[in-house]
Amino acid sequence: MSRAKVTNARRKQRVRLSLRRSAGGRPRLSVFRSSKHIYAQVIDDLKGETLASASSLEKSMREAGNTGANIDAAKAVGKLLAERAVKNGVKEVVFDRGSYLYHGRVKALADAARESGLSF
Repeated sequence: MSRAKVTNARRKQRVRLSLRRSAGGRPRLSVFRSSKHIYAQVIDDLKGETLASASSLEKSMREAGNTGANIDAAKAVGKLLAERAVKNGVKEVVFDRGSYLYHGRVKALADAARESGLSF
């Protein structure tokens, strides 16, 4: 395994461990960012199920012109995810940035989710 992969895996473990300690039973908003798309889901770790999800691959996103590799698409995904989560009764989550820095597309997604009704 390369040094970068090992570093990212350790960072991801460190973030998830601190989230488990401070979650207090709240669901986790997990983000995955690829070079072409961005994905997010709200996960209930106690039950082991996904409560809401959104990605830039969805048909509604493609029709709106948000194809994923930019901040505008991340904002749209965050807004859509928050609307779906609130509709399912989830208002408070913990933000799991994974191994990514809280900057750029990840930050834009988080800010859009906050503006649309989620609190974290």
